[in-house]
Amino acid sequence: MTIVLVKVKPNAKTSSFAPAANGEFIAHLRSPPVDGKANAELIALVARHFGCHRAAVSIRSGAGSRKKRVVIADR
Repeated sequence: MTIVLVKVKPNAKTSSFAPAANGEFIAHLRSPPVDGKANAELIALVARHFGCHRAAVSIRSGAGSRKKRVVIADR
């Protein structure tokens, strides 16, 4: 199990997921933070970045916050 700290910025022009200098990741999401759309997009971006299935990625804490703790299950 891998735990990743992510700072989310919704309503961006383009979607991106990149590491930051402090060891966290920054996710720019096109989706608005409404009805879980931004969280679903974040899970898809994390899965694509780490090369795993979306089912292996979950948000451990911070589902309603901009700072999230994301868990990636072992392959």
